Amino acid sequence: MAVKFISTIKENGLGGWCIELVDTIDDRKIVCNNMQQYEDAIEKMGDDYGGDIEVQWQKDDNVTTAHMEEVRMEMAKYKQRYDDEAMKKERVVE
Repeated sequence: MAVKFISTIKENGLGGWCIELVDTIDDRKIVCNNMQQYEDAIEKMGDDYGGDIEVQWQKDDNVTTAHMEEVRMEMAKYKQRYDDEAMKKERVVE
């Protein structure tokens, strides 16, 4: 059974955004100020559970439309890299 992580998009108070990542098992919280920090954090935290995780996304009410769009674009890039790496691994196994 996958462990649930909650990723909340927030305004950082400095004119930008951040993502608060919470492990629902042990209540660990990490605040990520960019997508690279988020990628590193989710990988590290996910390794504790053998990568068997489910991510629930939410956002604070005050997150701007521009910041939501920026996060969406960054997540699309992350997903594309992840999918590309998975395809490469599949080719090696075949």
